[in-house]
Amino acid sequence: MDGVVLPAAAEQLLKEIHKTHQETSQIPDNLLIALSFVFGSCAMQALDLLDQHAVTCLSSPSGRQAFQVIGGSGRSYTCFTSCHYCPCPSFAHSVLCKNEDLLCKHILAAYLCQAAGRSQQESVSDQTMSQILASGGTTAP
Repeated sequence: MDGVVLPAAAEQLLKEIHKTHQETSQIPDNLLIALSFVFGSCAMQALDLLDQHAVTCLSSPSGRQAFQVIGGSGRSYTCFTSCHYCPCPSFAHSVLCKNEDLLCKHILAAYLCQAAGRSQQESVSDQTMSQILASGGTTAP
């Protein structure tokens, strides 16, 4: 959870989810309600992405890490939790332009996968990671 740049309440909630999930292997209802309260409608969409195993953590030998999240349309978005960024249109519009949401469903799903330890893991070469970074974070289905 290092590098998270979120309001304190959101960061604390993700830490609590991580701690509770480590202890019980579950996310209790009270934390799901809090998640919905803090993140709004994208919380349920992010949980759906978790259930669909749509999040893959990519790591390279140099220590760089990114999350590939397959959205509902089948498009893959490369999210970066270190700077809390996703290249999807929702992030650009609702988070960056209008400041209506803290995150989009893709990056929240990446954070939740980290908290719950549920992302698929894939090791990639440094060259592949560089190509992923250079691609702008989106790929066609």
